[in-house]
Amino acid sequence: MPHIEIKCYPGRTEQQKLALAMKISQDIAEVFGAPESSVSVAFTEIPSEDWKAQVWDTEIAPNMDSLYKKPEYTCD
Repeated sequence: MPHIEIKCYPGRTEQQKLALAMKISQDIAEVFGAPESSVSVAFTEIPSEDWKAQVWDTEIAPNMDSLYKKPEYTCD
């Protein structure tokens, strides 16, 4: 607890993904009062042409009311 999945376009380096995963796990551990060793972070790369169908339409738009940080873009 907790497990975080980051979905993003391809193109980030392994170093960038590792740096982000480390920062996120540190922040989660601090805010939640949990050991950093209990945090896991995964990356799933979604090509831009698939973003609307695989992420926006299925995970973002239908769950807008429960998002604590809403995107400042739309996929029309």
